[in-house]
Amino acid sequence: MSMPKGYLASETSVHFMNYHFVWCPKYRRKLIVGTVESRLKELIHAKAKERGWIVLALETMPDHVHLFVQATPKDAPNRIVGAFKGYTSRILRQEFPELKSRLPSLWTRSYFVSTHGHVSSETIKKYVEEQRGI
Repeated sequence: MSMPKGYLASETSVHFMNYHFVWCPKYRRKLIVGTVESRLKELIHAKAKERGWIVLALETMPDHVHLFVQATPKDAPNRIVGAFKGYTSRILRQEFPELKSRLPSLWTRSYFVSTHGHVSSETIKKYVEEQRGI
């Protein structure tokens, strides 16, 4: 029996868990630029690889991050975004001391998350990639 496109199988489940996350720096500061932006992207990819998640699309704007990621049913969305935000905040603030002096914390506590039951993965990827053009 073959699975529909995009579905993954584990020992105990068949799943299709793709999340679209958006989060912002504290006070919506425009600091995701230059070397901070490129390092942030590296860190997001590294954390995803470490956790076994797949980055389907990633786009950054000076004042927010769009991430489309595939995970497993074992990973709750709040834990996924928390892992990305916590890890990137700690490393970026160590490597870029100016971020530490400007902000009490790098990211706001809030975030946006959605799943895509009614639209395709390709539609979400296209949306995330087109954010750069706004």
